[in-house]
Amino acid sequence: MNGGSTPAGRAVAVHFVCVVALAAGVGSLGMFARLVIESPVVIIAYSLVRSDKERSSLDGFSGLPLGALLNAFGAIVLGAPFWIEYLKRTINWSLLMSLFTFVPAVCVLAIQGKIGCAYWLLPSKMARVVDYMVSLPAHGAVMVHGLGLANEWPICVTYGAVLGYVVGVLASLSFILCQKVHKKED
Repeated sequence: MNGGSTPAGRAVAVHFVCVVALAAGVGSLGMFARLVIESPVVIIAYSLVRSDKERSSLDGFSGLPLGALLNAFGAIVLGAPFWIEYLKRTINWSLLMSLFTFVPAVCVLAIQGKIGCAYWLLPSKMARVVDYMVSLPAHGAVMVHGLGLANEWPICVTYGAVLGYVVGVLASLSFILCQKVHKKED
């Protein structure tokens, strides 16, 4: 199925699988273990609702470091420590944020050579189920992660991003289900 006709059931399944992987990773030993658990799950799940089925699922893996680079740059600009002792933490946090913000857009839209995050920055353009699936969890992760900026890097920011992602998933599901009910009424 293409991104324009993604059924609500498939959207619920993708979100469910991603949140379960996130929960499995939370109990793991550290941020890197969380990334090892969640990365393939997110990439495969969002690739199932991609708009261009001929493209490779490896696009998500290539989007992961690019998104991490953009997230790290943004975090440093906003005041994240960039000393050598924080480098590993910043890289791991940036990879996790890339999974929340950049990778779903790259997987779904199969963007090659374009910035995938520019797509979800336009909430006025959301009309399809896949738009809500990509945009709202990413917005939630970005908006809520900032609540922990004044505390120990990156612990509070990470918890804020995870909380924002889950809230965004719930908002996404409510919009998707409301859209489905609204279409039945028409």
